[in-house]
Amino acid sequence: MYKIKDLFDLEHTMANDYLEQFEYPWEALKGIKDMIVELGEKLPEEEYEEVSKHVWVHKDARVFPSAHLGAPCIVGAGTEVRHCAFVRGSALIGKNCVVGNSVELKNVILFDNVQTPHYNYVGDSILGYKSHMGAGSITSNVKSDKTLVVIKNGDESIETGLKKVGAMLGDNVEVGCNSVLNPGTVLGRMVSVYPTSCVRGVVEEDCIVKVSGEIVKRK
Repeated sequence: MYKIKDLFDLEHTMANDYLEQFEYPWEALKGIKDMIVELGEKLPEEEYEEVSKHVWVHKDARVFPSAHLGAPCIVGAGTEVRHCAFVRGSALIGKNCVVGNSVELKNVILFDNVQTPHYNYVGDSILGYKSHMGAGSITSNVKSDKTLVVIKNGDESIETGLKKVGAMLGDNVEVGCNSVLNPGTVLGRMVSVYPTSCVRGVVEEDCIVKVSGEIVKRK
C-alpha cells in the first residue's frame, strides 16, 4: 500500500527513472536536489529556458513576476506558478500543474497535473498524478519532538531514518481545505480527505478520511 509501485504511475513524471531505483517513496527524498540538477542539464534548449542558475522553466509555462523560483527547480510545460509563490528549491514541478498564490514548496516532486492552488505548504513530499491540495492544506514534515519520522501502518512501524518527511500522495488524491497531513502520512490512490482533517499514518487506496478520523472504503 505504501510502495512506489502501489502509489504512482511513473509515466507522469520526469523523475520516473530516478524513482524506479527505490522501493519506498520517502527513500527518494534525500536525492531530489541532485536529481533535478542532473535532469535540468539534459533538458532540450528549444523547450526549456534556464532563467537563472539551475532553474529551468518550460517555454509554455507561466510564472508570475512576483513568484520566487529557488534553485534547483524545474517547471514543466503548461504549468502556472502564480502570484507570490515561494519555491524554496529542490522542486521538480511537472506538466500542467498549478502552484498558487503564497504556496511554498521545498524538496518535492510534483507529478503532472498536480494542483497546490491556495496557501499550501508542501515540503519533503511527493504528490502523485492529478493529486490536489485544497486551500490552506499543508504537509507537516517535522515531528514536534524532532525525532526521526516513522511511518505508521496499523501496528506496523517503518523507520525512515529521516528527520524530515512530509506526505506521500498517490495518484488522484484529494485533500480537503485546511487539512494537516502529519509527518510520514501516506495516502493511497484515490483517497479523499474531508476538509479540516488531521491525518497521520497510511491510508489505503479508495478510502475516505472523515474529520472525526474515521476511515471508510469508498463505495
